[in-house]
Amino acid sequence: MRILLAGGGTAGHTSPLLATADALRRLDPTVEIVCLGTPRGLENQVVPAAGYPLEHIPPVPLPRSLSGELVRVPGRLRAAIKEAAAVLDRVRPDVLVGYGGYVSMPAYVAARRRRLPVVVHEQNALPGLANRAGARLASRVAVSFPDTPLPRAEYVGLPIRRMISTLDRAAVRDEARAFFGLDPDRPTLLVTGGSQGARNLNNAVSGASQPLADAGVQVLHVVGPQGEASPVASGVPYVVVNFVDRMDLAYAAADVALCRAGAMTCAELATVGLPALYVPLPIGNGEQRLNALPVVDAGGGLLVDDASLDGERVVHVLAPLLLDAEQRREMETAAASHGQRDADERLRALVLDAVESAGAAPVRGGSR
Repeated sequence: MRILLAGGGTAGHTSPLLATADALRRLDPTVEIVCLGTPRGLENQVVPAAGYPLEHIPPVPLPRSLSGELVRVPGRLRAAIKEAAAVLDRVRPDVLVGYGGYVSMPAYVAARRRRLPVVVHEQNALPGLANRAGARLASRVAVSFPDTPLPRAEYVGLPIRRMISTLDRAAVRDEARAFFGLDPDRPTLLVTGGSQGARNLNNAVSGASQPLADAGVQVLHVVGPQGEASPVASGVPYVVVNFVDRMDLAYAAADVALCRAGAMTCAELATVGLPALYVPLPIGNGEQRLNALPVVDAGGGLLVDDASLDGERVVHVLAPLLLDAEQRREMETAAASHGQRDADERLRALVLDAVESAGAAPVRGGSR
């Protein structure tokens, strides 16, 4: 069996793609998996590093406003569809699984023209343009949030890395804090703006470093590749790093997180039961706020607008929470109630069912 997984550009697309690929391989190591991306996205680093072959098609950005770029879209889309069709003819997959973004729209159209079954997975609570169109062509439509407005949507959750989905935070807390040079006993705030960082979060928490230290709160601050923070020196640890490739240990070290509300962040924090103050990205179509609302409404997180976030708000909201172990435990339980530790396997089952429904031989079982 051959499976083509299409998605790229950001970790929001590539992470669930790779989690699905790994789940398929765990079940049957003989499954042939090929990934489809563009020459410029994050997939060019993470997909080969994970051991999967990567094919390319040109990206087709869809402008959100009237501009000269809009008139170029039809020609670019036709060219990308032609390239996607060539990949399909070369790879000859039994199913196409698309995760949205620039690469998926041409792939959906090309697959439909070749009568290839299509499975769409949407990461955000508010779907993007590619997946809104792809859902109309798909055999099956999987979503990460229960109320995602797509036709025939099936709630499976958001596939995440096994290092996160199998994490026992309490069991590795001491190891995690030692890994980052943190005090083993102090309440700990994790700050992360995602893979690219977030300037407003960095500035707000850096500006709150003295009152946080006065309250006995230590900070693990992931500022992003180009980010920075200038905390006031004190006897309380404030660890600044540009990037973390062991987010499992970052989550285990923390008692509370301050973060954006990308779908992957929301899914991972809920899965590991880590309470958070979510600060949705102030641009886009509002999907980050919608991503955070289910866990916030359940009591597993808090929400504040980016424009309202400053050092004073950080201290006012987070210091009491970090010092209240009972409230944190209640929030941990509420957050974990929204986690989906087996979303990768649920999506895998849906993909394989789509293949079997189309008449292909079923995949043979293996270890989970």
